[in-house]
Amino acid sequence: MSSELSFSRVKDFPLLMWILLFGSFITRGSFFMVWPFLAVILYDKFALSATEVGLILSTAAVVAVFVSFIGSTLSDKLGRQTVMYATGVLYIVSFSLLAEADTVTMFAIVITLCSIATALWRPLASALIGDIIDDSKTRELAMQSMYFIVNVGCAVGPIAGVWLGLTGQQSSFYITTVAFAFLLGLLVWGFSHHKRSHHKKTQHEKSLQSTENQSTSSTELENNEPVKESIGMKQTLAILAKDRLLQCLILANVICLFIYGQMDSSLIQYLTRENVPQLLELVSSLIFTNAMVIITCQFLLLRIMAKVELVHRIQIGLVLLMCSQVFMALNVPSFFWGWIGAVVVLSLAEAILFPTMNVHIDRIAPDNLRGAYFGASAFYDFGFAFAPLGGGIILDLFGGFWLFVTCSVMCVVVMGLYYVLEKLPRPDFASPQAELR
Repeated sequence: MSSELSFSRVKDFPLLMWILLFGSFITRGSFFMVWPFLAVILYDKFALSATEVGLILSTAAVVAVFVSFIGSTLSDKLGRQTVMYATGVLYIVSFSLLAEADTVTMFAIVITLCSIATALWRPLASALIGDIIDDSKTRELAMQSMYFIVNVGCAVGPIAGVWLGLTGQQSSFYITTVAFAFLLGLLVWGFSHHKRSHHKKTQHEKSLQSTENQSTSSTELENNEPVKESIGMKQTLAILAKDRLLQCLILANVICLFIYGQMDSSLIQYLTRENVPQLLELVSSLIFTNAMVIITCQFLLLRIMAKVELVHRIQIGLVLLMCSQVFMALNVPSFFWGWIGAVVVLSLAEAILFPTMNVHIDRIAPDNLRGAYFGASAFYDFGFAFAPLGGGIILDLFGGFWLFVTCSVMCVVVMGLYYVLEKLPRPDFASPQAELR
């Protein structure tokens, strides 16, 4: 990201962007009151092993990845609005059911539905930002802002949960349901407002220039269907299959998210099985620390690294991620501040890496395949998907020390993949057959 990026560009955000930001805050805040404690709930209710808990969470996440890719790709043809409404309804239904689940089978089914809804929503929201904001620098700031506000919600959620006495309680999922229902109502109003404002703008532009020179991104929202040249699912898959840069990027970020995913699953299981004193307070503190570091450092790091190339910025983040894993491997389980320190380092890595992942996809995606490319980026979540299972197996067989040592070695592998990334061939998107250059 260049130094041209100015925070004054927030004034260019359309109403729909502000709705996405506010909605992300309320939904993620309520989500993080209880979701990170799901492994603890399953352990306390059913005495499941780390591998069994990991299998439930991983299976749900794997299914969600495939559904997310298909749904995001279809949104290029059906329109973002329609697919987002359907996803919102799924969110409301699935989280309501999760608040009432009382058997392992029921938990497994409903967790899968919740994971599908969550995995669908993220790439749809990112693709929508690309649809409603034409200027690339404003779009980058919007994506950075989205990541920032999500982490504000992540910081407020666990602390609010502790204060209200809701942390770790299954019934707290009803709060997520209500929050998402409210967001869905705001989106209906926001899309309607966007149609009216764009219609006025389009009528004005038609009097000044020919229709073929107009931007079509917002017109897609107005008609709820793309105006760009239609590309079928088969051809879309063929293009993605030939984009070697995209494939390498996905592999690198799958490994990266596998490493990061240990904090949400295996680390908590490790602390639970080590009988760490005041477990819920420690887990809440770790989540709060993670979010607060990102809130306070994200835009500072963005400004400091404004002139650093995107891939080099990612390499710096990977070095920090590796250091955090070494820190965790060496920390004594009962040393509270050791875990806080490790999470501070991990959070600095996250503040650099995660927003940059979306910016990277936005830069390499053709306009008429933005949904497909953001949908393909959902395959990153294979890392999160296999983190509970892979981490649980390593935890059961070898213990926490070797889990974090393995993750630190994986960081080196990801660095190597990013080193060769830009040298890989890509399709010629101007060609109907998308031949390799």
